[in-house]
Amino acid sequence: MKYTFSNRVNGLKPSTIREILKYSSDPGMIPLAAGNPSQDAFPTREIAEIAAAVLSENPVSALQYSVTEGYAPLREKVSSRMKDKYNIGRDFDELLITSGAQQVMDLAAKSLCNSGDAVICEEPSFIGSLNTFRSFGVRLIGVPLESDGMDMRKLETILKTEAKIRFIYTIPNFQNPSGLTMSLEKRKKLYALAGQYSALILEDNPYGDLRAFGEDIPSVKSFDEDGLVIYAGSFSKVLAPGLRVGYAVAPAEICRKMTVCKQGEDVHTNILAQIICERFMSNYDFEGHLKKIQKLYRGKIELAVRLMDEYFGEKIKYGKPDGGLFVWCELAGEINMQDFCAECLKHGVCVVPGSAFLTDETKPCQFFRINFSAPADKQLEQGIKILGDIAGQFL
Repeated sequence: MKYTFSNRVNGLKPSTIREILKYSSDPGMIPLAAGNPSQDAFPTREIAEIAAAVLSENPVSALQYSVTEGYAPLREKVSSRMKDKYNIGRDFDELLITSGAQQVMDLAAKSLCNSGDAVICEEPSFIGSLNTFRSFGVRLIGVPLESDGMDMRKLETILKTEAKIRFIYTIPNFQNPSGLTMSLEKRKKLYALAGQYSALILEDNPYGDLRAFGEDIPSVKSFDEDGLVIYAGSFSKVLAPGLRVGYAVAPAEICRKMTVCKQGEDVHTNILAQIICERFMSNYDFEGHLKKIQKLYRGKIELAVRLMDEYFGEKIKYGKPDGGLFVWCELAGEINMQDFCAECLKHGVCVVPGSAFLTDETKPCQFFRINFSAPADKQLEQGIKILGDIAGQFL
């Protein structure tokens, strides 16, 4: 039988990263491609204790249907923390618990976008979000990244000239894939431009609590007095990604429409996972846990930098991140990216070619992404050495 697919999904392609990760399942592969946090960051003992207590004390609470908006104690806990620590959330905002931050992108696009509308995003940007936006038939318009974030002059030119812009998508902290952090000056400029040209901002911040060096920079949502910003947060990088718990802080009218859309997707986020997150925040030292994983990633970054300095030389340039999970690397111009990645696979190393993160994946790109958090230290050294050796062979 010949199958006919909807116009919405007919042109979608499998995620490049997910396809590459199939190779990573081979135990002999060095996993530099994944976006996984370190397994050493998972509070496995505490999660086991919480799950056991919930299922022995009141199992029905975790096994019955629940409300779409989210487990009320978790919503209250997250709302209070976001307000008290980050100045996020105004009287006009509401909070929705989602199945990971990825669902925030889906619900926002589903609530706001029609086919043919435009979404502005950083270039490069997270492939998962780009594919989500593509699934709604939007036009993706990329704004190049500078060392301190999105090029604001080009952003303003786009806002002036493009029609039907629904929102600007940004990952301001330790951006995926570049690892860059947007400066405070540019965050304020972004907000001002959004207000001037009546555009919303979708601020995706899964890595903000993973700062290893320097001082925190206020989020764009923290100076939202006009209801312009939808904020996406997640427990994936700070507790465990398999829990699939994220959240959105957004103007109430938008949040309620996203809630209706969520009812048609999954009814509600896994309730046991929500209870685990809430009890961890309430009964354990959540801020101390964050400091512990920040220290872990500080050591990972320092190791990766030392190794790249030793093995890359002029063959591969890179930018040192101040946190997050990724390093963005640039091959010398003479090296063909596809040939390089194929040769890396032959030698047991997976990396993600930079073209996967572009609005137009067919454009040439000399960059690739390394994940330094998931591999063990020995694997990281082996992988970085192999990358440097292969680059040298091509040159």
